[in-house]
Order: sequence, then structure tokens, then C-alpha cells
Amino acid sequence: MSKKVDLNAYGQLADDISHVIISPDELHQRITEIGAAITQDYANRNPIFIGVLKGVVFFMADLLRTLPFHVEVDFMAVASYDPSARQRGVVRLEKDLNIPIENRHVIFVEDMIDTGLTLNYLLRSLRARQPATLEICALFNKPRRRLIDIPIKYKGFDLPNRFVVGYGLDYREKYRHLPFIGQLKADVLPSDD
Repeated sequence: MSKKVDLNAYGQLADDISHVIISPDELHQRITEIGAAITQDYANRNPIFIGVLKGVVFFMADLLRTLPFHVEVDFMAVASYDPSARQRGVVRLEKDLNIPIENRHVIFVEDMIDTGLTLNYLLRSLRARQPATLEICALFNKPRRRLIDIPIKYKGFDLPNRFVVGYGLDYREKYRHLPFIGQLKADVLPSDD
């Protein structure tokens, strides 16, 4: 697959991106492959897809469009308290599920798994609700930053340990809408990020 993306089409945003890591075509192909694997495993199981707002919206929408069966969708939202609390995996639940998941097949969809601390917290909460099954689907994985082992059943791409944006991933709420994964230039990031 080609990583050729005309950054000039993105105006001043192009000035902030050093290079494209994953192209729109590569994203589309891998999401289609993940959808085929989920279809094989869940076509007759009526799964519930759960995602954490906001970054997962792009991936979740494209993934669900690949599935040829009925699904239910729900979202959670979390906020970290501060940088030290975030490093300990302490989060505040801002939006909980609306659909009960007891005895249901659940696929937890993540845009990116980094340290695993926040996801571990959420998985403990979901397991306490006694779903029939609970599997993880993550489009992006940063294994070098992992602090807690997270079993990922459906995985898209391993990312380098660099600050990347696009396709749901943001920097200070910017760049989410880019249709590719790009690395931010060093001068865009303050030294503390």
C-alpha cells in the first residue's frame, strides 16, 4: 500500500505533520480485514460494540459499516484527573453505558491502547457486569508503552513510540479528522508532551 498522501490538501495542518505513517488506503484495508474476522466470529451472536469517546468514533463507524449483521452500539466517556493520576490509571467515568451487558457478547473497541491503565480500569468495570464474553478490538497499539498486559483479539496496527495524530487520535483536540495517521513535527509539541 502506498503511503503517498498529498499533505498540501490539508492546508496549514500539513505544516504540522512530518510524515504519514499509515495512509487512508492502509486504514481502510485493515479495518475491512478486522470486520471480516469479527463477522466470522460473531455473525449469529448479536454483539454489543462499546467504545470510549471521542477518539474511537472514526474507527467504530468505519468498522461497523463492514459488518453484514445487526449490532448494538454504546459508548462510555472517561476523563483523567491529572498527569500523576493518569499514570496510575485513575480515571473519572463521565458517561456510562445505556445498554445492559449481562449475558451479552461484548466487543470493546479502542482507537489506541497505550499503557493499558485506563483500559484495564474499564475492563474491570465491564467484567463486573457479567457479560457472556468480552473481547478487545483496537485499531492502534503501542506495545512499547504498555504497563499492563491487555489481550487484544482484533488488532489493526502497532504504532511507533512517537506522537501521532489523525483518524481519531488528537493532540489537544486537534487533528482527529485527518484521514491518515501522521507524525507531528517536534516543534509542534511542547517539551513536556
